[in-house]
Formats: sequence, C-alpha cells, structure tokens
Amino acid sequence: MSDVITVSFEEIVYQMKLACQIPSIVEDVIRRKIILSTALKMGIQVEPKELQQAADNFRQVNRLWRANDTWSWLQKHCLSLDEFEELLHIRVLSSKLAQQLFANQVEPFFVEHQLDYTQVVMYEVVLDDEDLAMELFYSIQEGDMNFHEVAHQYIQDKELRRSGGCRGQLRRVDLKPEVSAAVFASTPPQVLMPIVTSKGIHLIFVEELIQPELTQLLRQKILSDLFLEWLKNQTKQVNIVAQFN
Repeated sequence: MSDVITVSFEEIVYQMKLACQIPSIVEDVIRRKIILSTALKMGIQVEPKELQQAADNFRQVNRLWRANDTWSWLQKHCLSLDEFEELLHIRVLSSKLAQQLFANQVEPFFVEHQLDYTQVVMYEVVLDDEDLAMELFYSIQEGDMNFHEVAHQYIQDKELRRSGGCRGQLRRVDLKPEVSAAVFASTPPQVLMPIVTSKGIHLIFVEELIQPELTQLLRQKILSDLFLEWLKNQTKQVNIVAQFN
C-alpha cells in the first residue's frame, strides 16, 4: 500500500512561490478586480438564465455529462459550488463587458487591419543549396518537372512529403518577413523565385490568396483581442500591493 501524503494550503502557496507563479497569479487577481469594478460602474449584471447557460456550456465543453462528472471535476480543482458559480459569473461578466466596450470597434478594426487577416494556401520545399533551388525553379517554369515531383523528391519529412509540401492556410504572421512579402505580392497560382532565409532556401508554390471575411469566429477573436489589450493596459496602471501573511 502506498503512503498517504497530505498537502496543506500553505504548501500549495509555497510551491507556487518556488515555481515563480506568484506574479502571474497576482496579475489574474488584479484583472478580476478590474472586471468586477468596471462592470459595477457601468451597471452590467449577470442574469440567472445567463449563468445557467454558461454552466451548461461549460459542462458540455469539459464533457461533464453526468452530475458525478461535475462533482469529480469540482473536487479535483478544489472548488465549492459557490466558487464554481463565481467562476462562471466572472466569465459571463467579462463577455458582457467586452461587448459593451468594444462591439462597435470590431468592424473598424477589421477594415484597418484587413491585410493582416488575408491568408495564403501554399506549398513549400526548403533546400540547403541555392544553385539547386534555382535549377529546380527553372525546371518547373519550363515544364520539365512539376512542384509535386520536386516536393516528393526533396522533402525529408514523410508526412510533409506525402502532402506535396502543403503548409495549409497561413497568415502573414505565420511566415518570415522576407517570405511573407513575396508570397502576398504574388499572383496565384505561381511558383516564386527561391527565397533565402536563415532557415534555408525556400521554393514556394502559391496556390491561392484568401481574402478575409468578418465571420462570427473572427469577430469574436477581434473582440477578445481588443478586450485583453484593454485589460492589459488597465493592469499596468494599477499599483499592486500583494499581502502574504
């Protein structure tokens, strides 16, 4: 039989100190206080039906299908029912506060940063030899080889080779600046002149440039980003005094 080890609350806090987690925890506390105080000033409240919907969504996302599953989850995270309700309350309040503060700013932000949301569907082979890359580029241009044949012959990674070097849908931030500049200035479908970066020589086939649309998913992401940036700035303006007894 294994030994029973008792862990106290003080030991948990001490372990958080040793793991250097205190600053991030303190920041989370400050953010929660900012959300609560700002919502109070703006008269934002959480209705019982909103709290119930949040609870249902939470259980579904965390696959807590039965009451016993929920109880087990609460025990694992050392949460009482009241604390669980507070967790949901903060989440709903944050969502409503974000809507109140930034819902009208989402579309202007999207228009201003539209280029950042443009995506590319591209295929890539990264080589070590620039001369070889140029030779393969001209072979593709002249029709002696196609890009898939080059990818199949020169990509070492098995899965990437099977997909013909497909990188999927990428945004500007996903690519090195020198690659991004050439890719998003292309006229698909187009094989680009080899591009030299610190990673190697990139031979790229641009299949498609996807112009962005303000979908509900993107709208929610922009709203969340704006809210988090606001919350971050608010936190910087607070004088934090942490008390540990």
